[in-house]
Amino acid sequence: MRVLLVEDDRKLSAAVCKLLEKERITVDPVYNGTDGLDWALGGGYDAVILDVMLPGLDGFSVLREMRKEKIATPVLMLTARAALEDRLTGLDSGADYYLPKPFESAELVSCLRAITRRGDSTPVMNLCFGDIELEQKSAKLRNTENAQEVRLGAKEYQLMEILLRNPAQILTKETLFERVWGLESDAEYNTLEVYISFLRKKMGFIGSRMKIRAARGLGYTLEEEA
Repeated sequence: MRVLLVEDDRKLSAAVCKLLEKERITVDPVYNGTDGLDWALGGGYDAVILDVMLPGLDGFSVLREMRKEKIATPVLMLTARAALEDRLTGLDSGADYYLPKPFESAELVSCLRAITRRGDSTPVMNLCFGDIELEQKSAKLRNTENAQEVRLGAKEYQLMEILLRNPAQILTKETLFERVWGLESDAEYNTLEVYISFLRKKMGFIGSRMKIRAARGLGYTLEEEA
């Protein structure tokens, strides 16, 4: 699952990211309504967690613009504004659930899973490209031709998910680092290279023809070995 988190409280944002990553949920955090709308309109998210009181556009405006542009992604409003009028405004604007702060961690995860099941008539599809398949439930990477598989760690899983969602496309190092470790991470920048190396070894272990290639000075791309 991939979630967009629009929350200007950076400490709370970091805590929510950490919580969801433990659930093997990929999180893209942004910190104002303008960026939140841009990222939401870009699509590709299973859900959006949206605060109301935001710099730039407020959460209600972001939500209205999303629905105006026919973006049907489930939205969980997460805010300290818990008055009935605010809850009704959120729901009338197209929110799927309204969770007031403070909240329990388990409740947030449960609500998120509930809204992503809304109207779901088919099971979540695993991500595939070439001879590899990423099983989202177990975090296993599998070679579909020989049935060899290996379990991925949380960061490995997030990296592979991004690569599989954008096969044969060059993804910059900055994009990959930001999506997996976040803008506020104190991780060393070469951490990305380390985890790319881990993924390459695991792909080799299962005998995959797919390769993560480095595009000098640009980034990485997932493609089939010639």
